[in-house]
Amino acid sequence: MTVKVLVVDDDFMVARIHSGYVAKVRGFEVVGTAHSGAAALEAVAEHHPDLVLLDIYLPDMSGLEVLNRLHGVDVLMISAARDLPTVRAAMRGGAVSYLIKPFTSGALAERLAQYADTHKQLTTIGPEVRQDDIDRLFGVTRAPLPKGLSSATCALVADALREAAGDLSASEAATLTGLSRVSARRYLEYLCTAGKAELRPRYGTTGRPEHRYRWMS
Repeated sequence: MTVKVLVVDDDFMVARIHSGYVAKVRGFEVVGTAHSGAAALEAVAEHHPDLVLLDIYLPDMSGLEVLNRLHGVDVLMISAARDLPTVRAAMRGGAVSYLIKPFTSGALAERLAQYADTHKQLTTIGPEVRQDDIDRLFGVTRAPLPKGLSSATCALVADALREAAGDLSASEAATLTGLSRVSARRYLEYLCTAGKAELRPRYGTTGRPEHRYRWMS
């Protein structure tokens, strides 16, 4: 799907340059430009863009005011303003990113690629999402897996644990995933360390508890 972009900047030449940057990125199309806040609001109503590249210093109103008046469209702020209150206001207003002028075409292309990736993820998940999905969308990073563990196998163990009716032992998880009991236990222990699962000892007649694991919803 092509992402429709509106470029807003008070400087006609800068708007043209930024439009050229966008046009070079595959999957993005510039549907219009605007050089004031009022013109930006009118252009959004006319073109229904997916993303607005919005400058802060506009002749009639602040880009932050425009940001707060926009609904149903994503906004990437582009500005020479680098003071913390302005950046914080942009974040609170819901901007998906903030790029300080002047920037290169590569810097903008990187932000657009990140936006496109998030856009794509939104079309492939749902209607209900898991915490892992939300973490990816919000850019939450996780510590690397311990040496010897793979992310694909970890996901396999996590899915088995998540879909279990109750808790599982390492042996039961091994049977479900085709792993050895030792390997299954290592992944289960990692999931506990990562806060995804919890260890639930079950005491029997021998006095030594059986280690069982439960997914934390």
